[in-house]
Amino acid sequence: MDKDRVIGSAKVVKGKVKEAVGKAVGDAKLETEGKADKAEGKVQNIVGGLKDALRGE
Repeated sequence: MDKDRVIGSAKVVKGKVKEAVGKAVGDAKLETEGKADKAEGKVQNIVGGLKDALRGE
């Protein structure tokens, strides 16, 4: 498993937490940061998956 997949998954989780906290406290900026972190994590996870596929894992 490529390290990008692990890091990407962690960013998705971090983004979900930020988004939930932002919604709970009414902080639109924090909520938006959470959504951005989730999107970045998903992309990084996809990149890691492609690297794994190219290596034949």
